[in-house]
Amino acid sequence: MSAARLSDRLSSHQPLVLGLFRIVLGLLFASEGAATIFGILGRRSSPVGDWPFWYAGVIELVCGVLVLLGAATRSAAFLSSGAMAFAYFTEHQKNGLFPLQNGGLSPALFCWGFLLLVFFGPGALSLSALAGRGGATRPVAEQAL
Repeated sequence: MSAARLSDRLSSHQPLVLGLFRIVLGLLFASEGAATIFGILGRRSSPVGDWPFWYAGVIELVCGVLVLLGAATRSAAFLSSGAMAFAYFTEHQKNGLFPLQNGGLSPALFCWGFLLLVFFGPGALSLSALAGRGGATRPVAEQAL
């Protein structure tokens, strides 16, 4: 198979893979928020109003569910990306420069994953695509520069 055919074949699946990426990222983020707010999954709950942890849990749960469903994905992803950047720089970076040193690998990965969704949209399998709001993205190879 030629490189061009392989690229075309992979590009044709881009909306579906992006949608699956969004679903997994949203589920993981929502589970972080649920663990923080409700004290599940082996984590103690954060007291209501405890800054910044309880508020971060609310953002994680609400935005995670929105991203998971593909509803208001870009807005929820933008807020989530910013919250994770805030978490990284205020809670983790003071313990070392690199994420592996300071325990900030999850916030760093969430931040960049959500930033990707801000620019690429929800992909396939989203509520916005079902509602006809243009949620599914075209493969990058088809987009005009």
